[in-house]
Amino acid sequence: MERRGMLVWRPFEELERIRRDFDRLLEEFLPVRREAQVETLIPPVEVYETDKEVVVKVDLPGVKKEDVDITVKENAISIKAERKEEKEEKTENVYRAERFYGVIERVIPLPVEVDPEGAKAEYKDGVLEIRIPKAQVEKEKKIKLA
Repeated sequence: MERRGMLVWRPFEELERIRRDFDRLLEEFLPVRREAQVETLIPPVEVYETDKEVVVKVDLPGVKKEDVDITVKENAISIKAERKEEKEEKTENVYRAERFYGVIERVIPLPVEVDPEGAKAEYKDGVLEIRIPKAQVEKEKKIKLA
């Protein structure tokens, strides 16, 4: 496009054209659906500690509560979940499939020793929150000479 003898560059229009071309190229070479292939997703986490506990928050959107497995072992938390695809009986033409279905897995090392017996978990609005009390470790011990 020219304006009074000057070429006007529209970078956002150019980026959109490149994105469309790239999407079209990927659709030609990659299958739209990969139903037979199981993928693993590593979810984002947030780990912090308070005076009395360690708190771990994990994003698990679209996962049902009963499909989440949590294990605390050797000062690490292992989280495994599965996001299952909801299938309809009618025939559909899928033009784009960017949503993830499959296994979600993450092992998160903890910054301090914890007491796994007191661990509690809550799952709300796609966010898993695990609270684990810190282990009661004596920071100082007097030793008598024999």
